[in-house]
Amino acid sequence: MTNSETTQSLELKELEEKLDKLIEQYNSVKNENSSLKTKQESLVREKAKLLEKTTLARTRVEAMITRLKAMEQGS
Repeated sequence: MTNSETTQSLELKELEEKLDKLIEQYNSVKNENSSLKTKQESLVREKAKLLEKTTLARTRVEAMITRLKAMEQGS
């Protein structure tokens, strides 16, 4: 094997290693992205439920205030 062939072989080996690392990073980022999307969907659902509960609580409190005012005016 000549010196040029050895150099090319080493360069090819380094390129393969870099490519393997890039593939690993890609897979890692892909998995993280998938996980984050799942978490985001969960948080969006949780937010919707909390907004619904807040609206219900606000309606109930407003109804209580209205009843208290009516009782106050009735006395």
